[in-house]
Amino acid sequence: MKKEQSIAILGVGNIGSALAKGLLDSKFISPSSLTLTRRNPDKLSIFKERGCIVTDNNIEAVQSSRVIVLAIEPHHMQHVLSEISPLLSDKQTLISVATSWTINKIRNYVSEDVPIVRAMPNTAIAISESMTCLAGPHEHPAMKQTIEMFKCVGKTQIIDEELMTSATALTACGVAFFLRAIRAAAQGGIEIGFHADQAIEMAAQTAKGATELLLQEHQHPEYEIDRVTTPKGCTIAGLNQLEHGGFSSAMIRGITTSAKKAADL
Repeated sequence: MKKEQSIAILGVGNIGSALAKGLLDSKFISPSSLTLTRRNPDKLSIFKERGCIVTDNNIEAVQSSRVIVLAIEPHHMQHVLSEISPLLSDKQTLISVATSWTINKIRNYVSEDVPIVRAMPNTAIAISESMTCLAGPHEHPAMKQTIEMFKCVGKTQIIDEELMTSATALTACGVAFFLRAIRAAAQGGIEIGFHADQAIEMAAQTAKGATELLLQEHQHPEYEIDRVTTPKGCTIAGLNQLEHGGFSSAMIRGITTSAKKAADL
């Protein structure tokens, strides 16, 4: 990226670190154009070694950057926004990944001429495989800039802001749900004779293959399921047992419960 398009990520924890790693690994930005802040910058030594600017000073980070990503915890948002808002201008883009902080709520601290975009990535952003949902001014150059940025670390969808809480449950919390399903499959593999490392690799690759079938073939999941089920076969017997145990219902309830919890934050 050009120097005038430098990025600052404020409050670099798990998501901030994942985003920074993804942006660097995808070569979307050079290390010298990426500024990372944290109250204890020593915990960002891995990024400093890669050539990033690491500091505990949010003001300096904002002053030197065109794109500012708020990766801080929601309960710190008010303090940080109050701190940086006098420095923001219409030449900059403010991107928030903080759960529950709406654009209108952020706008209480930020002037009208500063474009604001909300983003909900997940931790797979660290390997450029995130599903990131974006909300904000659809036609504004800031949104196009944000899409370009997050497309380098996975897939993006623009959604209505009222669905951001739902996106938190489906795509951010969802990573844990699918990992738990893979773990369960691996445990089943161990019970039928495989060693743990074999079972985990087999389950994870099978899940990856199933995912790629959907993403590349653009078919409904049931279409691909029908291709591997035969009359009186072992696949349909296993699928029916999963449903007898409430597999689909449990996944649906997990997602809706997470959505309700996110809405309460």
